[in-house]
Amino acid sequence: MSAVTDTTDGPIEVIQVLFALHPGFGAQELCGPLEVLSKALHKINDPKTKAFEITIAAPSAGVSSSSGLTIKADIDFATAHEDVSEYDVLIIPGGDGVNKVLETQSEPLSLISAFAKLQISDPSKERTLMSIGTGSLLFAQSGILQGLAATTHPDYYTKMEIICKEAARKGDLEQTDVMEENYVVNNARYELGENLEENPFVLSKRPDARRKSIARKGSNAWKESVKRRESNARRASLRLGGLRLITSGGITSGLDASLYLVAAMVSHESAQEVARVMQYTWNKGVTVEGIDV
Repeated sequence: MSAVTDTTDGPIEVIQVLFALHPGFGAQELCGPLEVLSKALHKINDPKTKAFEITIAAPSAGVSSSSGLTIKADIDFATAHEDVSEYDVLIIPGGDGVNKVLETQSEPLSLISAFAKLQISDPSKERTLMSIGTGSLLFAQSGILQGLAATTHPDYYTKMEIICKEAARKGDLEQTDVMEENYVVNNARYELGENLEENPFVLSKRPDARRKSIARKGSNAWKESVKRRESNARRASLRLGGLRLITSGGITSGLDASLYLVAAMVSHESAQEVARVMQYTWNKGVTVEGIDV
């Protein structure tokens, strides 16, 4: 499944992204991030250096959004489970259909759990799990947010807290910090750099005293981090085996979180170029945990 782009500087492996859709997903919660990632390039002036390759999984050949948009799936969930180790990023859009998924305990719940468990068993690979809007409720239901921070659509903060508390009761009693933020990143990767003031991911200290933290920059730097043995050991010591976990709020928050993902896995320059092309102002979120890898 791995795709490789050849450049004058040598091959750059394309980052594999899997979108997992459920009936009643939010159309814009899919299309916004999809547009951002499809426009990202490792070299902004070279259209041959696409950064991401997208695959869509769904329970059937065609799946409809809450607004009636029907999307053709590339694979079903059975295949997604078989190939889960091939993906670097798993994205879960929210939407009205999330409530049905919670009621029936259906996909993509088991796929989310499988992806998270894969990172715990094999921290040698850098993986990212991201939700858009109410997709984070499925993370909460899966029990993977315990001990971490997360956000969701503002209308669902209370429901998120209830689900997280129930997951903690069934698990090891660790609570989830539900934050009223644009997007929240756990287990970020970053390079310190020589001048922190010039790093676009540095955040001022928040009222809750969270420390400053930054995300790693640099085209294809994500690929380099998995090669270093010490990075793997430090990643394994983090929750979920160092799985980068991103939750975002409403529709535009999904755009912002996707631009963060581009900046973290490709380059800040690439993210800025995508935002410029889309005529969109990128609003930053919160990074609550990171390691210098």
